[in-house]
Amino acid sequence: MKRSLVIGSAAVALAAGCGTASAQSKSHFDILMGGDAFFQGAYVDQDNDNGLRKTEFANRFRLTITPTAKADNGLEYGARLRLRAANGTSNARSTDADRAFIFANGTFGTIQAGQINGLSDEYGVIGPNVEGIEGSPDAQYLNYYVNATGAPYVLGSLRTLESGDASTKLIYLTPSFAGFQVGAAYTPVYGSSNTDVNRRKNSTAYRDMGEVQATYKGEFSGVGVEASAAYQFAKAASGLEDLSSVHVGANVSYAGFKIGGSYAFSGDSGYVKGTTGVDDQQIWIVGANYTLGPVILAATYTDAKGVDSNFSGLNSRAHVWQAGVTYTVAPGLTTGLEYSYLDNKVGTVNNDANIVLWDTRFAF
Repeated sequence: MKRSLVIGSAAVALAAGCGTASAQSKSHFDILMGGDAFFQGAYVDQDNDNGLRKTEFANRFRLTITPTAKADNGLEYGARLRLRAANGTSNARSTDADRAFIFANGTFGTIQAGQINGLSDEYGVIGPNVEGIEGSPDAQYLNYYVNATGAPYVLGSLRTLESGDASTKLIYLTPSFAGFQVGAAYTPVYGSSNTDVNRRKNSTAYRDMGEVQATYKGEFSGVGVEASAAYQFAKAASGLEDLSSVHVGANVSYAGFKIGGSYAFSGDSGYVKGTTGVDDQQIWIVGANYTLGPVILAATYTDAKGVDSNFSGLNSRAHVWQAGVTYTVAPGLTTGLEYSYLDNKVGTVNNDANIVLWDTRFAF
């Protein structure tokens, strides 16, 4: 159901379809609920471990609520809210929402309006291992790598550089034609969401942020193909380089095997103008997995470089090798092990790490 919620997420209606009497009559609302939770335990051995323990636990719970309806004229519309059990430092627990938008689906395509991530984050292809424990390059291991503030910034931005920003935005997706779909997104202010109103030009890193993306999904004689290409751009605050980021990715699957990867280039986006000695931001990923009944075996290699994650002007480079196994215990319940080796250099300092992660998940 999670996947259908994502695909069926679209936002404030093309009021052309909602405004008629027929669209407003006889609507029956369904409220769909879903979510997921994980528990993780990690063992970490890293170079710079002064004052650090080697073991740690973490958990997260998300609840998704989606009221939907279908009008007499065929218009599907509704809203989506995703709540998260977040924070926990010194047991200062809190709950927030990382999705809050309205949507409409029709023959015109899909519209989404509200707090949601960008196109490439929601729909872009980065490789076959997208569920974390399967050897994914989704940077979860960084939660256990305390000195990760020195890792390349792009490790937290595997697609276009700022597509993971869940600011208030407007998204349009065309209907799918022969497996192809095109989308466009506009965000007035980076980092501004919900009821925040911010018209100042230099209050955040970026403003007037746009993203366009094309995706494809098809199958030929049992061979599955999925691919995406995206471009993101924005004006930057005074003294910073404008945002310009591209991302391409593709996966091919056959008889339980899947192989693929992606590449993203963001150059000097967000750098202080005149910065020297720091590599252009780029990241590439290649991975494969094999599904045999309830077992998934996976491996991934990630190469990332550019400014450090603090954007303090340090040159950072990381090579990440990962391998994992996932076992489906029962529908919606998985458990597995993942090993990550991180070869990281920030400025002149090396901070390599070996991380073993046990992950158990429940999705409903």
